[in-house]
Amino acid sequence: MKKIIGCIPNTITSLNLFSGCIACVMAFNENFLWAALFIYLASVFDFFDGMSARALKAYSPIGKELDSLADMVSFGVAPGVIAYQWLCSLFSKTELFLLPGGESVLFHGNQILPFIAFLIPVFSALRLAKFNIDERQVSSFIGLPTPANSIFFSSLIAVADLQVSSNPLLMQFSEGVAYLCNSVVVVVVLILLFSWLLVAEIPMFSLKFKNLKWADNKIRFIFLILSVLMLLVLWWGAAPLIILLFIAMSLITRKG
Repeated sequence: MKKIIGCIPNTITSLNLFSGCIACVMAFNENFLWAALFIYLASVFDFFDGMSARALKAYSPIGKELDSLADMVSFGVAPGVIAYQWLCSLFSKTELFLLPGGESVLFHGNQILPFIAFLIPVFSALRLAKFNIDERQVSSFIGLPTPANSIFFSSLIAVADLQVSSNPLLMQFSEGVAYLCNSVVVVVVLILLFSWLLVAEIPMFSLKFKNLKWADNKIRFIFLILSVLMLLVLWWGAAPLIILLFIAMSLITRKG
């Protein structure tokens, strides 16, 4: 029985990894909404594997390593593939290097430049490695957590690619996001900025509650209340705004 209980957290972590793999497949097929949904699912599993390990006292060295490897796929490789596929779709619309007569030189933009998207998994790996050896990140974070980064990119591109929704506000928001994300410059700048945020020495709060006192958790309660309000208005499309809110509140308070 003890062995079965000990396997529960690792099983949940494996489901995180499985979801991340499916998200990669969805991204390669340009099913950006489904890719985002599977990253959301991976985030849920990532939350509950740690919770179950603490509740069941089922800690193990292999569990810690497995968690990092699963996170690398779900929150590193998957958003990198999503950004890569999106950039490919943008670059395929134009040729970036032309001779005076209009003939392309060396290659089309979509053959080289979209690979900048794989800075996301590179910096995610650095982020995860730093987290594993950084004793400061017990109740808060230093730098943007990889799940937040992954949710931001997957949801942003899913919103930009949204074709139809019964929520008129979400459709209006989608049009605005699509206008921004159809700019190669905007997408590349976001990749560079968020890659830096992953490893930046910036304190960011976590949602770990030691108690339910308002004074001790004011920033967490405010964040959750605002997040719920945005979800009520924009449904799942609020995800990129929620991540931006998380970053903004962390920068304002500058503390975990």
